[in-house]
Amino acid sequence: MKQLGNLALICAKRPSMLLQLHDGAVSVYVGAGPDRDVLSTRWDNDAEIERIIHELNFGKYRNQT
Repeated sequence: MKQLGNLALICAKRPSMLLQLHDGAVSVYVGAGPDRDVLSTRWDNDAEIERIIHELNFGKYRNQT
């Protein structure tokens, strides 16, 4: 649960992302339309949230600006 705030900050800075918390899960929607991808995990799974953060910062979904 420690990493959830970090994920929220990353998503808040990027208008192409939508962060959703629902029913014990956190989902990050990246992109729009048919090219939209979803990264999801349990809201308290810090290891998986760290992996999502890494992917958003350095992986396929890094900010290209």
